[in-house]
Amino acid sequence: MVARQQIVPESRSILALGLPLIGAQLAQISMNFVDTVMAGNYHPDDLASVAIGSSFFMPLFTVVIGILMALSPIIAQLFGARNLNLVGKKVRQGFWLALILSVPGIVLLNNLDPVMGLMGFSPEVTTITSGYLFAISWGVPAAFCFMVLRFFNEALGATRPALYVTLIGLAFNILGNYTLIYGRFGFPELGAVGTGWATAIVFWVMFLVMLAYTLWKPAYRRFRLLDDIQLPERRHIGEILRIGTPIGISMGMETSMFAVVALMMGAMGTTIVAAHQIAINVASITFMIPLGLSMAITVRVGQLYGKQQLWQSRIAGFTGIGICTAIMCIAALIMILFPGHIAGIYTSDPDVITMAASLLIMAAIFQISDGLQVGGSGALRGLKDTRVPMFVNLTAYWIIGIPTGYTMGIIFGWGPAGLWAGLIAGLTVAAILHNIRFFRITKSFITGPPRKPVAAGTETESGAA
Repeated sequence: MVARQQIVPESRSILALGLPLIGAQLAQISMNFVDTVMAGNYHPDDLASVAIGSSFFMPLFTVVIGILMALSPIIAQLFGARNLNLVGKKVRQGFWLALILSVPGIVLLNNLDPVMGLMGFSPEVTTITSGYLFAISWGVPAAFCFMVLRFFNEALGATRPALYVTLIGLAFNILGNYTLIYGRFGFPELGAVGTGWATAIVFWVMFLVMLAYTLWKPAYRRFRLLDDIQLPERRHIGEILRIGTPIGISMGMETSMFAVVALMMGAMGTTIVAAHQIAINVASITFMIPLGLSMAITVRVGQLYGKQQLWQSRIAGFTGIGICTAIMCIAALIMILFPGHIAGIYTSDPDVITMAASLLIMAAIFQISDGLQVGGSGALRGLKDTRVPMFVNLTAYWIIGIPTGYTMGIIFGWGPAGLWAGLIAGLTVAAILHNIRFFRITKSFITGPPRKPVAAGTETESGAA
């Protein structure tokens, strides 16, 4: 009865945290959409270059975001435990880690010509893509440092700044693309390379705006974020890496599963590739909703856990998982009822619409699994439990998902439906195992202290409030 009475207010708390994050995720994906459309209207080679460049940049970006995402549960638990001085230290060390990770990222983005040559891209596309990656690499440090500030704000329950700053970034992205792709206002006409420079500028704008907001906000002065700046400390950076590296690897494995399926789909013909792209795009948009909520679940579970309100943290986790799943059930129902109408938004080709509609039916199936798995992983992150989920994702996506898709789609000849069956299998296994783990870890929370590996943020430091 007590748990039922807490579900409604807990739902309100998670939605209050999560709705701005959903908006921020949708605004973020809108930037990729704007880049694709504006480069595509300029020249086909530039569209191809943006697509190829993004396929190199996004995995790197995703992995580093995952690593830095560890700051969210770390700071949330410290804040819940009122260990305020250590919060500022974690942010400062997060900045150091962001800058350290920027170095190999920049080097990698500027040395991909041999890879593109081996993949058989034309010299024209390779040249444009190299220019695009060179330009965007100048924004990498700002992008990573922005994420440090974003996760700090979110850990304290302030999720609206990420939405507002991302919307500002989207506006600059549109203006920057228009100016630099087409050579407006006296600037040179750069095509897809202009898209890269616009993205780099947007990263710096977002970082500086978020930094200004964070330093201005009176409530944050108690954390002394930029006071007592010290060199990187192995203990603090090691904690971020220990918790964050499995998150980054997990996110990278999920992204790579979809990328591998797309590559296998490429040999099946233009119609199938176009249909697959439509269905994946729709699924990516709907996924932004539970993804934003999962970040809110991490914060809510982490704060309650830091306060040692263990039973409430369990309720928060399962409430959030339930909300994610309910929303994805609605998305699945829409895909089942209106697959042709949805596909028709993207194209007028009847063959593509027919194929895309059939894939949207399959996408509807894994919507529920996607909601369960992203909600479960968000709840586990709130407990700083990330290593086992990494191995779960490895098993689900690379040992079950991809082999199942290849076997059914290629060997058994089921085509795109077989490949999508692999996606469904991988996501379903991940969903089941993540939720079982959260259930087992938190089962004892009502009667006793939590057991490892989810140690609370009890680290202390002199002067902590």
